[in-house]
Amino acid sequence: MGIKLNKVAKAAKKYEHILIIMRHAKAEPFGGTGDMERQLTDKGLKQAKAVGKGIEALGLVPDQISCSSAVRTRQTLDRMMKTFGDKPIVDYRISLYEGGVQSVFDELSHVKPKMRVFMVVGHEPTISISAQWLSSAESDPECLDLLNLGLSPASVVILGSDKPFDEWQVHSGDLLAVINVKDFD
Repeated sequence: MGIKLNKVAKAAKKYEHILIIMRHAKAEPFGGTGDMERQLTDKGLKQAKAVGKGIEALGLVPDQISCSSAVRTRQTLDRMMKTFGDKPIVDYRISLYEGGVQSVFDELSHVKPKMRVFMVVGHEPTISISAQWLSSAESDPECLDLLNLGLSPASVVILGSDKPFDEWQVHSGDLLAVINVKDFD
């Protein structure tokens, strides 16, 4: 895709609140242990590390993170936290595994107004559908089309708004970027 990360970082600075929505990194196929227990592959571990470094390079280390409690999402976040350090407040939620789009909206409703950057780490199709619902009508049509296709593992969506997160509703965020993990390399 060839996204210019410096433009994303510059655009993000214009907003009081930034939402980062991420699909977990590459996981092993469904097997005998069940879907909740699927782990990251070696490639997935590398992807998660690259995304963590990329988010840090954008100047968007989250203040707070809500993460699905599935093993693969926790492993994704654990790898990124090595870059983020102790700054983010982290909550693990089963609802982000099984609750669908409403679970993302529920998480937004609990973020304190003082938080500037909030991140959700979850699963498809919930992540891309949530990003579509949150994106304003003025968002870049090409970015919206990417969301229609669904997100590949370790992809990130960045939205901005001047409204506190607990006031975000359908179409209230400006879609700043859809970033594939390869764009962070």
